[in-house]
Amino acid sequence: MNFLITGAAGFLGAALANQLAREGHHVRGLDDFSSGSPQALVEDVHFTRGDVNDRPKLWTLLQDIDCVYHLAARVSVSESLLYPSQYNNVNVGGTVSLMEAMRDVGVGRVVFISSGAVYGDQGEQPLREDNVPNPRSPYAVSKLASEYYVRTIGALWGIETVSLRVFNAYGPGQHLPASHPPVIPNFIRQALRGGSLVVHGDGNQTRDFVYVKDVVRAMVAAATAPDLNQQVINVGSGQEMPVRTVAETILALVGSQGEVIFAPRNDTGVSRMCADLTQARKKLSFEAQTTLEDGLRLTLEKDPRFKKAG
Repeated sequence: MNFLITGAAGFLGAALANQLAREGHHVRGLDDFSSGSPQALVEDVHFTRGDVNDRPKLWTLLQDIDCVYHLAARVSVSESLLYPSQYNNVNVGGTVSLMEAMRDVGVGRVVFISSGAVYGDQGEQPLREDNVPNPRSPYAVSKLASEYYVRTIGALWGIETVSLRVFNAYGPGQHLPASHPPVIPNFIRQALRGGSLVVHGDGNQTRDFVYVKDVVRAMVAAATAPDLNQQVINVGSGQEMPVRTVAETILALVGSQGEVIFAPRNDTGVSRMCADLTQARKKLSFEAQTTLEDGLRLTLEKDPRFKKAG
């Protein structure tokens, strides 16, 4: 098949692009390098640097494409609190631009990569796709708005659409910015330095951490699985994990003498998150195969930034 991946140089985009290329598909990638690197892509991926709001470029890249994976987005919850207009312009505006370009060219299917963040705090776990969303950040709002745009424009113009709500993905190659880094690579970096791991609040807030290879399997399946049009599907591990347990597990794996320090904080984000995978099993034949401990070990082994862990 012929694929276009927006955000192809990012963490999930590169993992997906490389897997599809290894399977023998023709893969085009688009990225503006805001949080990714072309070095993450294998040479079989035909990469173009550019903006997802650049309509003429999209028209060119969409020629003869069977399916689009839309991952291009700003992805930091904390950063979105400071720059909501930028998150709206890139995440929502970019989605609308892509859907319009797909309509113009006549591309028939799009897989939109959304986020478990759209759920916010809910009264019970695990989180089901029919829960009423309760987004708590501009990032989460931008993903939810993009889901609606994808579904609505798709229905109007006969484009098959599916949105995957990916929970807390992690693994080798995850972007590690200086400010507001993702929790797992940040903990690993600190543990390798022998430093303390700072956990906000009491550490009992939970997340659903899912290994990147599992996420890629779900994304690959979503391109060809039948009866997905207009669907929203969770992609996670299905396991609810306290953040303090993640920190303690990383210290043990690294063999670090560092400590877990709990920093008082009024707002630690959503209190609990765990994906219900009923629809993923039914629609994508998906089940996460990698335990947290195995995923952390693989991250230590395969990410060159952490090579001294070996």
